Amino acid sequence: MPDASDNGRLRVLTLVDHLGTSGGGERLAMEMVRRLDRDRFDRFYCISRWDEGACEDEHELRAVARLRDEGVHVMGLGRQSTAEVWRWRPLVRVLREEDVHVLHSHKFGSNVWAAAIAPAARVPVFLAHEHSWSYEGRPVRRMLDRHLIARSCDRLLAVSEADRRRMIAVEHIPPESIVVVPNGIDPLPPADGARIRTELGLSPEDPVVGAVALLRREKGLELLVRAIAALVGDIPRLRVVVAGDGPERAPLEALAAELGVAEHLRILGIRSDVPDVLAAIDVAVNCSVFEGTPLAILEYMDAALPIVATRVGGVPDILEDGRDGVLVESGDVSGFASSIANLLNDRERARSLGERARVRRREHYDLTATVRRIEGLYQDLVAAAGSRR
Repeated sequence: MPDASDNGRLRVLTLVDHLGTSGGGERLAMEMVRRLDRDRFDRFYCISRWDEGACEDEHELRAVARLRDEGVHVMGLGRQSTAEVWRWRPLVRVLREEDVHVLHSHKFGSNVWAAAIAPAARVPVFLAHEHSWSYEGRPVRRMLDRHLIARSCDRLLAVSEADRRRMIAVEHIPPESIVVVPNGIDPLPPADGARIRTELGLSPEDPVVGAVALLRREKGLELLVRAIAALVGDIPRLRVVVAGDGPERAPLEALAAELGVAEHLRILGIRSDVPDVLAAIDVAVNCSVFEGTPLAILEYMDAALPIVATRVGGVPDILEDGRDGVLVESGDVSGFASSIANLLNDRERARSLGERARVRRREHYDLTATVRRIEGLYQDLVAAAGSRR
């Protein structure tokens, strides 16, 4: 029977592939670790593809130092490839020696490895947290989700009702094993949009459209670039800023050059001042091909920005079309461009949408509430594991 540690706290280890300094799922995982009640939980954070000894990124090193200052036990495995199976030994050792009660993995790669490691390390409770994918193609992934991860874990966590429905319909995962825990964020701090406009050489009158995203194919930012080309004829002073970086940066910049709109697009790279960036824009956009509960949209909502987003995944769960934002079908360049233009031209409607979005975010998508729900799930599952034994 799993007992609390000598100090009365449950021991929880969070497993991720990458450090949570970028990427929505990774950020949320790290914030959950930080926010777990330290009076009730001993917190461990393992990043399988991070090597502290080789890390030269000051932002990452500061994030890890902060976690340790707050009492979190942090370890990196330095894994470079799937073949490096021996890299998992330190994790198995920690799980056994520290007698960890809960192993909570995030995203597919970590979920697969955790499904294999949890029984070997004799962990009483294993939770696999899926942060959304398309649920299309990739039959091997569907097989592993259904036959390995879902059968090994005590609960499979989904970030939206849309993801839960697709897990059931496409992957045939038993409904009773899935728990929906929507993402949440904290209220944004006061922001200085004027500073960003000055930095970027933008005047207060320039209409600015913005996005926050890792530049991956699933984020669909080609749609935004093509929308720029459709808009600049009528809005010649339009500027578009994207806070983020990733493998799609060069293709997006090449497409902007090909369409003759390179001067209208600024890709800013990873920013540590996202609230300031959001305060500098007039309309926020999300172009994703698939989504769960995107943190970027929650940040747009908290910033009271009018939002144009693709109608995919869990987005309709958090934004009601015409009330909290404007939803457009994925790939609809004309509809996306016209929706942006309408909000730029109707500032009163834009203001109203943004204000309602902020109220909805603060009522339904709060990080503290998300963490409290996770804590309750940990305790219930550990208690159930104890009664089974």
